[in-house]
Amino acid sequence: MTQASGAHLFDVLEHTWPAAGMRPLGPWLIRDGRGGGKRVSAATARTPARAEELPAAEAAMRALGELPRFMIRPGEETLDSMLEAAGYRVIDPVVIYNAPIATLTQERPPRIATFDIWEPMAIQRDIWAAGGIGPARLAVMQRVQGPKTALFGRDASRPAATGFVAAHAGAAMVHALEVLPAHRRHGLGRRLMTHAAFWAAARGAAQLAVACTTANAAACALYAGLGMTPAAHYHYREHPEGAAP
Repeated sequence: MTQASGAHLFDVLEHTWPAAGMRPLGPWLIRDGRGGGKRVSAATARTPARAEELPAAEAAMRALGELPRFMIRPGEETLDSMLEAAGYRVIDPVVIYNAPIATLTQERPPRIATFDIWEPMAIQRDIWAAGGIGPARLAVMQRVQGPKTALFGRDASRPAATGFVAAHAGAAMVHALEVLPAHRRHGLGRRLMTHAAFWAAARGAAQLAVACTTANAAACALYAGLGMTPAAHYHYREHPEGAAP
């Protein structure tokens, strides 16, 4: 099974971690993230944009209560340079790791160690909250229209980890993977990713992907250790000034 293309993975990202709303504005696509983070609030370019078209996008994002922010994908070097010239700073370079499902389904996790359940249990919400994943990001999960589930992991019979996975167009993507600090380095991340792969395979997915900031060395090592490889990348350009009051 060949790797999914970068364009396909960005489409999967859009559908498995969706904004509350999107609207075109000239060359831009403006997202209403409702506080759900950069992935659901950053604007993107639909067509090549000019510097004089930047203020309209900035005003639209500020009207939504967002700091002006753009996602820069492969091939958008001209846009990247334009934003750099306007004073926008680079934040959070991200790698999308991907692997054929078969790479991750060689061995099932112990039966009592990992589960999938929807709706998430209160303890899963607590684990997410401990990792800074609050109601606005849980609302992103609720917005997903296709197959989706929450992942739950135990360590020594104690609740220890959670995550979210959703499927779209033959691929699945894991989001919001969180392991409680006391239970890290016990293999829970690997087990939940493997469980996600089996869940995705049962729903016809051929690929499993996950997006990770390059600064998160531990997570990047986890995904590489599972046989996942970098398949796409992006970063954000963020306005140097704060959002308007």
